[in-house]
Amino acid sequence: MSPLADPGTPPVAVSDPVDPVLTVDGLDVTVSGGAHTVRGVSFTLGRGEAVGLVGESGSGKSLTCRSALGVLPAGCAVSGGRITLGATGTEPAADLTAFTRKQWNAVRGSRIGAVFQDPASYLNPSLTVGRQLVEQLRVGGALSRTDARARAVELFAAVGLHRPEEVFHQYPHELSGGMLQRVLIAVAVSCAPELLIADEATTALDVVIQAEILELLQRLRAEQGLALLLVTHDLAVVAESCDRILVMYAGEIVEDGPTAEVLAAPAHPYTEALLRVASIGAWGRRELDIIPGRPPETGAVLPGCRFADRCAHAVARCTEGPVALHTLDDGRRARCLRPAGLLDEAPPTRSGGAGASAAVSASTPEPVSEGAST
Repeated sequence: MSPLADPGTPPVAVSDPVDPVLTVDGLDVTVSGGAHTVRGVSFTLGRGEAVGLVGESGSGKSLTCRSALGVLPAGCAVSGGRITLGATGTEPAADLTAFTRKQWNAVRGSRIGAVFQDPASYLNPSLTVGRQLVEQLRVGGALSRTDARARAVELFAAVGLHRPEEVFHQYPHELSGGMLQRVLIAVAVSCAPELLIADEATTALDVVIQAEILELLQRLRAEQGLALLLVTHDLAVVAESCDRILVMYAGEIVEDGPTAEVLAAPAHPYTEALLRVASIGAWGRRELDIIPGRPPETGAVLPGCRFADRCAHAVARCTEGPVALHTLDDGRRARCLRPAGLLDEAPPTRSGGAGASAAVSASTPEPVSEGAST
């Protein structure tokens, strides 16, 4: 048996959407003053499934994840919708949005784990990493001090840390960024949670360490049946690691579907634009695309599609009223009238928008996008 596996739970290596670990239904998040930063977000995450959450900075990805962890920044609050943690053999389904602090303390670490971008910020610099993992195991796993120390060394070895006995006695400043991320993953999975939320967990790492961390997360899915919600700007990471992709723009989900299908034939113009800017695998290309314009201001109230002023396919109907997240013939969802077959007029000729290629010479680099990053 793997040292990462929960002895009481058989391994699950495939997703089970019929038995969701997490269900987000109509989530709204507002900031001080009532401005919406997340609007009507809905999705499910099955056991053993990996879902990638992508979109440019400020699209609402992290706030969605932090809502599921109960750790929204000061001034932000869940103002609508439900976040349900699925039932287990011993625990009933629970609405996380109604949790008290005591209830959250019982869930974080034991049922939901989290890994963030800068691991050093989440570790106490005055305590050894081993002591910090032991504390988690004693509180969340109810182990004795002796058993917790032995288990901590096992976990450090299981996440790929060489000489785990030595690492146990080291302080955060003595470890590299990749080693710290492995330590944080060990802490996050130490009590065999059902769900791991990884928010930009590989962004600050070099490509070799990034690949090793992603491989580790895939192994955890296979060995523990761990559900993974992966927040990233890197579409290549999603293509490699995730079963399904959620694309967010200006606080809304604009596309949802199997990763391979969405990346091969995006249904929403924003997804198409992100793919063009990312240019996965197009290493020989000497021109760089951008997405013209900027996203709407946080909290801006728009009558129609929030991407319309940057979209080459936009017509009058796109701005006249709300655009729903339509279910398409192939089962995917897209917040767009065009793939849903609801447009009966030809798009105007435009010089800008997501369909226009604004190229610049590779010899004179420019920012990838005005407010957009992938």
